Amino acid sequence: MSKINDYISSAIQEFDQISEERKAQLEVITEYVKESLATNGVANLILICTHNSRRSHLSQVWTQVAAHYYGITNVFAYSGGTEATAMFPSAGNALERAGLDIIKLSEEKNPVYAIKFDENQPAVIAFSKTFDHPFNPQSNFGAVMTCTHADQNCPVIPGAKRISLPFEDPKAFDGTPQQEEKYDERCRQVARELLYAFSLV
Repeated sequence: MSKINDYISSAIQEFDQISEERKAQLEVITEYVKESLATNGVANLILICTHNSRRSHLSQVWTQVAAHYYGITNVFAYSGGTEATAMFPSAGNALERAGLDIIKLSEEKNPVYAIKFDENQPAVIAFSKTFDHPFNPQSNFGAVMTCTHADQNCPVIPGAKRISLPFEDPKAFDGTPQQEEKYDERCRQVARELLYAFSLV
């Protein structure tokens, strides 16, 4: 899986594209992970957007990739929404183009995917669910809000440290000639920014 390593290396070269304001937001994740590892020996993060279909899945995957890349063990990334839908195919396509392997494990309306980023590491399991689904941690986790709508409509998440990290929604380009390009753009931004956050842990 050398393609993903090349992708990561080039994304790291783009840290200078991240604004100082955005770096400050990302460093909240850094500090949460450091504190959780020091206190509990584990850091759980649930990446949340409204439909758990695009940004939260991209963020879940790149959180896990970034932690692994920097050799930070006992970091576990999950995703969820304020409602469950399905992982949108273009999000998976963007991850595949970045060098990850996407394995579809089921065929229902809300399929389960195994997303491999390293041949010797467990796959990230991705499917759409609410943030409080039993698959996810129920306490002692960081709730990273990846969209403003989820941030505004989840005023309280029990058991969580709340972190705001909104990304623009590539859904705005669905059905347009720019669709796949915009998903690639968002995937790259998420990768770059989460690699930055974990580079400081």
